[in-house]
Amino acid sequence: MNQASSITGRLVLVTGAAKRIGRDIALRLHREGARVLIHYNTSEEEARQTADDCRAEGMLSADLESVPDIVRMFQEIDSQYGPLYGLVNNAARFTRFHPFELTEADWDYVHSVNLKATFFCCQQGALLMHKHDGGRIVNISSLGGIRPWAEHAHYCASKAGVIHLTRALAKAFAPGITVNSVAPGVIPYGPTDQRVDAMIRSTPAARAGTGDEIAEAVVYFLKASNFVTGQLIAVDGGLSQR
Repeated sequence: MNQASSITGRLVLVTGAAKRIGRDIALRLHREGARVLIHYNTSEEEARQTADDCRAEGMLSADLESVPDIVRMFQEIDSQYGPLYGLVNNAARFTRFHPFELTEADWDYVHSVNLKATFFCCQQGALLMHKHDGGRIVNISSLGGIRPWAEHAHYCASKAGVIHLTRALAKAFAPGITVNSVAPGVIPYGPTDQRVDAMIRSTPAARAGTGDEIAEAVVYFLKASNFVTGQLIAVDGGLSQR
């Protein structure tokens, strides 16, 4: 476990895997030979399509706002699928409000999944990994956790929390379990608006990124030795440096 390893045949759970980046991660993990578990909440049809496309080991439905539901999901993994090697915490929510307009419900809507659920998934995943030979956790954070966005204070706070949570858990779970984070930049799925277009123009790489480029960074962390932990890779074309 201390050395870099293949993920062929390893069981990896991806939360929020039905669509967008989560789907691309699941598909890439399949190509790398992993046994992929697809988590979803309400997007069952899309999750089933992703599961079919990556020949998933299984599909798991859970409301990540509910800690008991998170615990149940990991118990199901333990009893039905065998040792968990990898966990990719991808599920997230994104909303836009000026801070003057932000309500407690708006704050909780984002933080309950982006930060709270990420912690409890890390906790439950690590408990399973600790029973066996350790494992690898990758938390998907965001450019918004690195750079401040005026109308996304609640979202930025949640993703900055994910980055520091990653570092704290890397220390807590060492040496057998690594915890790292990938921060995507602009990764469009569908039409973009003027704000997103402006971000793309500001990106030093002079283009938007792709979900597979995020997945590539995830795979790196899943394969890396336990000497790589508590780290953040911004896959953003250099935008965080502007």
